[in-house]
Amino acid sequence: MISISTDMLQAWISGLLWPLTRILGMIAVAPIFGHRSLPARFKVALGVFITLAIMPGLPPMPTADMFSIQGVAILIQQLLIGVAIGFTMRIAFAAVDMAGHFCAMSMGLGFATFFDPQSSGQTTAVTQLFVVLAMLFFLSMNGHLILIMAVTESFMTIPVSLGPETGINFVRIVTWGEHIFSAGLQLALPVIAALLIANLALGILSRTAPQLNLFGIGFPITISIGLIVIALAFPRMTVPLERLISDSFNTIDQLSMPSPPLPLPQ
Repeated sequence: MISISTDMLQAWISGLLWPLTRILGMIAVAPIFGHRSLPARFKVALGVFITLAIMPGLPPMPTADMFSIQGVAILIQQLLIGVAIGFTMRIAFAAVDMAGHFCAMSMGLGFATFFDPQSSGQTTAVTQLFVVLAMLFFLSMNGHLILIMAVTESFMTIPVSLGPETGINFVRIVTWGEHIFSAGLQLALPVIAALLIANLALGILSRTAPQLNLFGIGFPITISIGLIVIALAFPRMTVPLERLISDSFNTIDQLSMPSPPLPLPQ
């Protein structure tokens, strides 16, 4: 007869709970996985499925009581690591969001806003178009699978330990966040440049033909030019968008601290 002791049961539960906490932290913040349209039950079930799939290949878990201070500290540590991994990828989509805002303001569609359940705020229609297309491109390049693989490999570079450090280089995340403005401007540059030329042409036209009602014709012209340039530029936006997502994955790989984990207390 097989007997299961309390220590064995606690070791199995802790071996499931700590990796699950890191994975759920990533799912809660990462794009696609953390979208509010997905029910919480689906996110938890996905996290449990991923954890059960990778458990046999994980390093040994620390022998700490789950209900002790050390166990709670490990739980918080794993949550911070998962959130950091998901937030690093979220920064790339923040750049896409900013590119959409740039284009909307240049086209004069900054007023065309609606409620975004993901950010719990107002967003423009052009911004939502950019974000949806970026998500589709992210799925087409198997970014969701690469993100799951990245959080799985993080257990090798940032193992579950009893050390007080979270094992995350938060300075690297801040440095990566500095690229939001430049990356967003690069994605929106074709639309901004085309509309700048169009506005200059309208300005020259207003000086040569003052009798024209530029307020009546300028608005549809800028919207039409903006939509045409967006349609023509989107196939070429895949290159900087792919570079942006790849840089996000490289940043995730560089989040681990070089210092080894502290030894387990005796």
